This record gives sequence, structure tokens and C-alpha cells, in this order.
Amino acid sequence: MSVVRKLLYGIAAALVIAIVIGAGWLWQIAGAYGFNSILRRGGTYWITVKPDDERLSASMQLALKSPVPTVQPGPLVWQQPEPGFEVAELPVLADGREVDRIFLSRIDPARFRFVVHNAPKGDTGIDEWEHALPKAVLIVNGSYYDTHGRPDTPFIGEGVALGPQQYDAKAGAFIADANSADIRDLTHQDWQSAFAGATNSMVSYPLLIGDDGQTHVNVKSRWLANRTFVAKDGAGRIVIGTTKEAFFSLDRLADFLKASPLDLKIALNLDGGPIACRSVRLNGYSQKFYARWEAQVDDDNVKLLRWPISQATWAMPMVLTVEPR
Repeated sequence: MSVVRKLLYGIAAALVIAIVIGAGWLWQIAGAYGFNSILRRGGTYWITVKPDDERLSASMQLALKSPVPTVQPGPLVWQQPEPGFEVAELPVLADGREVDRIFLSRIDPARFRFVVHNAPKGDTGIDEWEHALPKAVLIVNGSYYDTHGRPDTPFIGEGVALGPQQYDAKAGAFIADANSADIRDLTHQDWQSAFAGATNSMVSYPLLIGDDGQTHVNVKSRWLANRTFVAKDGAGRIVIGTTKEAFFSLDRLADFLKASPLDLKIALNLDGGPIACRSVRLNGYSQKFYARWEAQVDDDNVKLLRWPISQATWAMPMVLTVEPR
């Protein structure tokens, strides 16, 4: 065997060993979720950009100005595709110009039931969830998940408990049983008692509006992302919202929701970023939204989340769904 051939065999063997070791490491830290995140979107990485970088959306660039422009809600008009299920879009306006938009659903728990699901393999995005759950009239992302795609907070899905059983929850929880749905302020009770009798529930954070009517996001932040929240209004209806853009930090979102015409009595943030996708399908009305934005901000250093396969849709390991009773 020639020296060149031996060298090529050696390089090939080294590459195989490196791939095997890398695959083993990825499986150890992230399991099937890690492999599918690579296959689906090539993994993720952060790039550092300036606040006016054109790779940020126009809404994000505006949110990174100092001071941040004051915003007001635009006109709100509800439609009712079916009794007990309403939809609307709430514009977010700065100086009369739209900087974001909140896709809204308002649901009567007496007519619709709420279910939470976990798909830890990382192969289920909004399109796959639509196919897997044909009865679901609303699908949005749920609470947080770990590196293996499993619930990172206490969680009950169709009566099956998942997630950590030892967990210090001080924010809020979404609770649903056979007849009702609610959001609980966990500053007043522990999550175990809040979960009692629930068939579908999940702890999340932060609590945007507590049951005292006040905003509960005390830390000012410049972390920007697509956002999803679940709330209850003064009539006991469940309101689920998703932001179109990434204009809001969590503290500013809490302030906006408190001042909005939605009459929210309590509101809980769910996970956000590119997983904050949304699907609504009922009685001739349809809406599908693919989220894409998340950025960590420290002074003028902005870290923007990116992934190599730009057209890829994100997997949603945790989802909250609504279906007719």
C-alpha cells in the first residue's frame, strides 16, 4: 500500500472516529431531540450584531433605541368563527405606526377543552402537530423544555405527570380539568395543590399579570423574542396570544397587556423565540404563523439567534392545544 493511500485511510478513519464520538456526545447531552435539531435546521448558534444591524427586524431595531418608543393598542375587532371561540389581531402602535401585532384567541372553557402535549424527539413542528392533532382548533407552543425536549417544569398531559417532581415554582401555572380552565398565581399556593384534580397543566414563568391585577415582571430586560402568553379575562374566558414580531421584552409586554383593552385579570408567559408558532383552524377560518426571532441584549451587544437552514421550521416539544368538547 502506498504512503498516500495509507494517509487517506488514516484520515478517513480519524473522521469516522470523530463522527462517532461527536454523535455519542450529542446523544448523551440531548438524545433524539439533539439529532433532530441538527437534521431539521442544522443546529443553532448566536451571532453578535449592533442594535441597528439589518439582520434584525425593523421592530427589533426600534425596540433597541433609547428610549424605547411608547406604544399604544390599535383598534381591536373580534370575530367568532364558532360560538365560544373568537379571534382578533391587536396592533401595537408607536406614533401611529404599527411595530408589532398580537394574534389573539378568546375561548369559552365551557365549550372547548385545553390539552398540553410533549413531543420530546424534536421532530414535531407546527405542520406536524396539525397533522397529528386533526381535532385541535388552536395549537401554540407551551412551557419550557430541557435539552432532551422533555418538560422542564411540572407538567400533566391528559392525566400523565411529567417533568420534575421537585420544583420551586413562584410564578404561575395553567390548569385545566374536565370542565374548566384557569391560570393560578403561585405566589399564593404551591404548584402541587394547584395541580390537584387537573388533567392538563403546566408551570411556566414569568407571571405577566398576577391575580392582584399588577404586573409581576420586576426585572427590566432587553431580551427580545416572539412571545406567547395565556391569560384569563374578566368574563372567565381564556385568552391566548402570540406576537408577530419581537418588539417586546417581557416587562414591556406585561405593561402593555395590563393597559390593553383585553380586560386581563391574570396572564402567564409561555416559552418564546422561534418556537412561538401558532395554528388556528375552525369553521372556515384558518391562520398559521411561523415565529423566527430571539435576541439577547447586553448594552449595545446584541446576540441574535440563527440556524444554518434558514427556511426550516422549528420543532415544538411543548404545545398547548384547544379542541371542541
